[in-house]
Amino acid sequence: MDMKKRINLELRNRSPAEIAELVVDNSRSADGEVEGLTDAFTELEFLSMVNVGLSSLAKLPSLPKLRKLELSDNNLSGSLETLSEKCPNLTYLNLSGNKIKELSNVEALQNLKSLQSLDLFNCEITSLEDYRESVFELLPQVTYLDGFDQEDNEAPDSEAEDEDEDGEDGAGPTGEYDEEDDEEEDEDGSEGGEVGLSFQVNRADQDEEDDEDDYAEEEEEEDQAGVQGQKRKRDADDEGEDDDDDEDD
Repeated sequence: MDMKKRINLELRNRSPAEIAELVVDNSRSADGEVEGLTDAFTELEFLSMVNVGLSSLAKLPSLPKLRKLELSDNNLSGSLETLSEKCPNLTYLNLSGNKIKELSNVEALQNLKSLQSLDLFNCEITSLEDYRESVFELLPQVTYLDGFDQEDNEAPDSEAEDEDEDGEDGAGPTGEYDEEDDEEEDEDGSEGGEVGLSFQVNRADQDEEDDEDDYAEEEEEEDQAGVQGQKRKRDADDEGEDDDDDEDD
C-alpha cells in the first residue's frame, strides 16, 4: 500500500487536526518522498515512517508540535536540515538503518535545540573512529546517542517517562500499596480482636471454675462444721449420761 492511501486509512473518518500519533510503517513512497502528509496535521506529536523507502525529506510538511520521529530503515543520507525547519521541537529522532556515513550528514541537526535522543544505529557513521565522542561534541544538546549517554547510562524507557509526566500511573501503585496496608492492618486488627475475645472467654471460664472451687470449699467447710457440731453434741450427751450414772451411785 502506498503511503498516501495508508495515511487516509489511518485517519478513520477523522480530520488531520485530530491526529496526535500517526504510524505508516512499511507503506511505500513511489519516488522516495513523503506523500499524503500535509500542514493540516497541526496536532501531530508522534510520527513513524519506518521502512517506507524514503530517500529525501524535502516534502515533509510543517509539524510544529512533533516531538518524536521514527525514520529507521530508509535510504536517507542527507536533507536533514529540513527537520529543523519543519519540526523545530523534536526531542527524539531515530535514523538507524539509513545511509548516513559522515559527521557532516548530521551537522544539520545542530539547529534542533530540543533534541535529546538520537539513534544512528546500523548507519555507516557508527564505524568512524571516536564516533560517539564526535557526535556528542557536534550536538551538545543530545543526551542519549543510540540509547546511551556519554557515561554509558541507558536511556529511560519513553513510556515510563510519559507515565511519570501524566502522574496517573504513579498514583495507581501508591493507592494499591496503601490499600494492601489497610488490608493487612484489618487482618491484624481482626486477629487481635479474635485473640482478645478468646482471652475473655478463657478468663470467664477460669473465673467460673474458680467460683465452683470456692463454692465446693465452702460446702466442704460447712460439712466439716456440721460434723464437728454433731460430734460436740454427742460428747455432751455422753457427759450427761455419765453424770446421771454418778448420781445413781
